[in-house]
Amino acid sequence: MQEKLRQIGDKSEVKEFRSVAGGDINNAYYVKTEKNKYFIKTNEKVPSDFFQLEAKGLEAIRQTNTINVPKVYHYDIATNNEEIMLIMEWIAGDKRQANGNLLGENLASMHLAEAGPQYGLDIPTFVGDLVQENSWYDSWVEYYQKQRLQTQLELGIQRDSMPQMRRSRLETLIDKLDNYIPKRPKVSLLHGDLWGGNWLAGPRGIPYLIDPSILYGDHAFEIAFTELFGGFPTSFYQSYQAIFPLPDYYEDIKPIYQLFYLLVHLNIFGEGYGGAVDRILNQYT
Repeated sequence: MQEKLRQIGDKSEVKEFRSVAGGDINNAYYVKTEKNKYFIKTNEKVPSDFFQLEAKGLEAIRQTNTINVPKVYHYDIATNNEEIMLIMEWIAGDKRQANGNLLGENLASMHLAEAGPQYGLDIPTFVGDLVQENSWYDSWVEYYQKQRLQTQLELGIQRDSMPQMRRSRLETLIDKLDNYIPKRPKVSLLHGDLWGGNWLAGPRGIPYLIDPSILYGDHAFEIAFTELFGGFPTSFYQSYQAIFPLPDYYEDIKPIYQLFYLLVHLNIFGEGYGGAVDRILNQYT
């Protein structure tokens, strides 16, 4: 790590080094030098471009000039399955002092920022450690069918998480998806993995987004996931709604949008998420 810091121009002495929480799949560290403070993630069991794609997602969010993300100083691209590293600025803050209103306002502004005419993305991303293939689509329904639900269905078949009834109902929902979700909602840049652990409160409670899995899609898809596991204050939703209101039919489609993330959890963590998946499938099929 010290050698990597020298490469980015910090040749000062390391004053503090400790392990910190950094998600389920990475090793994470706080490093303080005489010059700066850093958050460093390492991993040797992920694809070579894992941290490069994270950095690209952070930069895409930064380019909207709407919400804060940590500055990226360096990322590795592996060549021979070696350990790779991502070096970012350290964001120090306390979520108990978080400005939920600002988080809602900033995220709504990000979702309203100018975006292209198509849905999806031109590069793969990751959801957890699962590769999320992407492509551009003129229809949001088609993207969600093919790149989101269908890919999790196929992965579930491979991982034996799709008993026949669950598989049949998911196939039915995929086939009839255009009866439920909008075909051409406003195209928004989405964080893509916005659960409660992927936002931070920086100095003075200013919110930051971390660990994105970006895509361009329906803003309701993002908000539905924020409600799935909690971790967002009431003020966040109130402020968001004031700037970019959710459609009247949001409550009707929210479970379909949450279904993708439940399928991801089912395929990563196992049958503990099967009941939640089945309840949604029973509701629509």
